[in-house]
Amino acid sequence: MPVTTRPAIRVAVVMEREANPNQWEAWRFRLIDVVPHEEAFGEAPRILRDDGKVRRTLYPNFTLELFRDEAEGYFLNLRTGTPVWFVMWRVDDEDPSRAWPETVSVSYNEAGRWLDAQERIDNVPLPADLAEWLQAYADEHYKPEPKKRRRPQSFLAPGQRS
Repeated sequence: MPVTTRPAIRVAVVMEREANPNQWEAWRFRLIDVVPHEEAFGEAPRILRDDGKVRRTLYPNFTLELFRDEAEGYFLNLRTGTPVWFVMWRVDDEDPSRAWPETVSVSYNEAGRWLDAQERIDNVPLPADLAEWLQAYADEHYKPEPKKRRRPQSFLAPGQRS
């Protein structure tokens, strides 16, 4: 059986942590960007800036693979008009000053499943060249089902109405 490789890209995630953003929060975390991974980033998280109040950290080496069974999710992301990266991230239970990205996706459906599981999800815009790459994959692997005309309820017997 031939081995088939899935389309994939490597990316890095930039997150920001703000100390005491208001009287109700000790820490606030924000997704800043998803960028192409570069070998110079290495494998470990790297602090880009820390002024004591705001810290920006680069988390390198995430692999985003495209899967045929997620093609509908890619299509839905593209249909929004502003396609995005979805980043699922977590806060350390023991040390709430620490958070990190867990995984990256471009599937609207996958992000929905994460939200249903009470995960933290943020998004940032997907660059145009990657939206085109995703569009080509979705066009090849997803065919929306044609809409079926629904018969008006008034034409159905009362027992058949929903």
